[in-house]
Amino acid sequence: MRKQLSHAALVLMAVAGLAACSPGTTPSPSTTATGPTGGTTSSPTGTPSPDTETKTPAPSPSAAPVTSGPGQGNAELAIMVKPSATGTPSNFTLVCVDGVPAAESQHPDAAAACTALKGNAAILSPAPRPKDQACTMQYGGPQEATVTGVVDGRPVETNFTLRDGCEIALWNAAKDVLGSTGGV
Repeated sequence: MRKQLSHAALVLMAVAGLAACSPGTTPSPSTTATGPTGGTTSSPTGTPSPDTETKTPAPSPSAAPVTSGPGQGNAELAIMVKPSATGTPSNFTLVCVDGVPAAESQHPDAAAACTALKGNAAILSPAPRPKDQACTMQYGGPQEATVTGVVDGRPVETNFTLRDGCEIALWNAAKDVLGSTGGV
């Protein structure tokens, strides 16, 4: 019996939570709101309490997207390029300071990679592809690349493939950083 009551209480709390988050159910500033402990809170000045639901979406927990254009040229990256699903990957590091490669870089062409990042810091943070974007159905090869690290103080974790024309274009834009032209 206790188990059924607990389950029923959880269901009711979930439904109440969904109702509170539904559009049109936001309390107005002059009404009371439910506080974090379940009690009601109100403000004598008519302003909503910090616990009052709003229609404004919460900011994204990730950093703001990098915009195209020149960057600072600072990077610490780990780059892995796989020639095929079963091939041995090439791993190297790239460290750039103000667009100049640092001594610890193990990149095949660190100078070109640092210059590319300083010229456009966003090449490793492409915008999500719109679902309705048309891409040519061409295959560029089995190569895959993964880049992780930091560019101009922003975290980067990006994968590149050559599955279609859009992916090939992203690879070509980042080819100096990837250290490989892939199959194209």
